[in-house]
Amino acid sequence: NRKLIGARWYIKGYEAEFGKVDTSDGVEFLSPRDAGGHGTHTSSTATGLPVQGASFMGLAQGTSRGGAPSAWLAIYKVCWATGGCSSADILAGFDDAIADGVDVLSVSLGTSPPLASYVADPLAIGSFHAACRGITVVCSGGNSGPYSQTVINTAPWVVTVAASSVDRDFPVVITLGNGRTVVVCSRLQKDSNSEFFLLLFLVPNRSCESGSLNATLAKGKVILCFQSRSQRSATVALTMVEDVEAVGLVFARVPTKDVSSCYRVPCAQVDFTIGTSLLTYIGSNTKPVVKFSSTKTTIGSQTSPEIALFSSRGPSSLSPAILKPDIAAPGVNILASWSPFASSIDDPLDFKIESGTSMSCPHISGIVALIKSIHPTWSPAAIKSALITTGKQIQTNPSTFALLILMPTT
Repeated sequence: NRKLIGARWYIKGYEAEFGKVDTSDGVEFLSPRDAGGHGTHTSSTATGLPVQGASFMGLAQGTSRGGAPSAWLAIYKVCWATGGCSSADILAGFDDAIADGVDVLSVSLGTSPPLASYVADPLAIGSFHAACRGITVVCSGGNSGPYSQTVINTAPWVVTVAASSVDRDFPVVITLGNGRTVVVCSRLQKDSNSEFFLLLFLVPNRSCESGSLNATLAKGKVILCFQSRSQRSATVALTMVEDVEAVGLVFARVPTKDVSSCYRVPCAQVDFTIGTSLLTYIGSNTKPVVKFSSTKTTIGSQTSPEIALFSSRGPSSLSPAILKPDIAAPGVNILASWSPFASSIDDPLDFKIESGTSMSCPHISGIVALIKSIHPTWSPAAIKSALITTGKQIQTNPSTFALLILMPTT
């Protein structure tokens, strides 16, 4: 469709800083090609053309479309699947993007606090030069929430984006042996609806930490784990469950809209209240059993968005007086294109559901592209102002009126 009009890649800075990129295992390419999936996901969110029948293994099925589907796309690959990004490569990417005449820069990357000063942060430096040339730079706000002072990319000349939820859920029904059912959220692909499995809680290893599960006891059972300070991720717990050949996972954690994908074994996230009730059920039965239904897709489960638990909060640890993040956009369970080379399962994926401020950033980038197309002379500051501040005149009587200002919050 000729949407991709250019692609550059940068490796000299990376190799000078980290050494040669190892491509022997096939997980990275010495080219602009995406091996991790992240770049494909974010770029299609910003500018993807409508694709009918898009889904992630049957979930969230419908028409997928980017924020500015008529926009052209230029790719600047400055980071690598190993997770490393060189400051020199980032600045080189900014320089080329500016020279190429891009209108919007969507930057879904950043580093955790402590934040470097604006004169030492390559992203702040590059975005400053871009903004001086009329290019709006949109950045992800970080995934270190819900703690305060964790927001990143806080330079005042960039648009810093937080992640919010959407009105789409993926409910799955957990049925206990006593007939009680619990509805939770999961991206479960396996359907074990016809079979019950023993539900096991391994004390004291509540968090399913690495090497903590007894393989003999856990094999063939569904494991109940609880989030702890040292084990916050259901994905890590799922890996531990798979290693001991258990057949499922129920992960109790603080409430969150984000859910983990289950490829090989059924899994579900529950809050601590449900997790505690399951623990009570286990303690009061000699043979506690559980089964999972297949996951459904529901729309309209929530009337208004809320900030995702993982989304970094303000104020900025570098400039507390500057209100950050600037705006929130959908960043929870976002369906977008995916690189088939990045699939962690046997069948390559064309679409995948991902969560993070990396996913919310390109939503705003697409909106900026639309505003820029209507108001080509607007500066980055004018576009940012239009995004984060909404004004509306409310006529009260012929001689007076009130001005309603809706301001962003941290």
